[in-house]
Amino acid sequence: MKAIGMIETRGLTAAIEALDSMAKAANVSLVDLKRVGSGLVTVIIEGDVAAVTAAVEVGKTAHTMTGGELVSANVIPRPHSELRKIL
Repeated sequence: MKAIGMIETRGLTAAIEALDSMAKAANVSLVDLKRVGSGLVTVIIEGDVAAVTAAVEVGKTAHTMTGGELVSANVIPRPHSELRKIL
């Protein structure tokens, strides 16, 4: 089972910058980009645990290139199968 990583930013540009940096840093793929509301955007990636962890660490600093704000970041190493239903 693949790990899931999430980065939530305030602003679409910051989220896209984080996603670009994460995809370049490790072998991960985009699962979804969700616009939550009030300017919050969540990027969800997947891959093996080490790749997702490395990508999220890179993404946590990449948003600063656009002046965006990091709201939250998380890695779920072995997500429960029920979690896939809401993604």
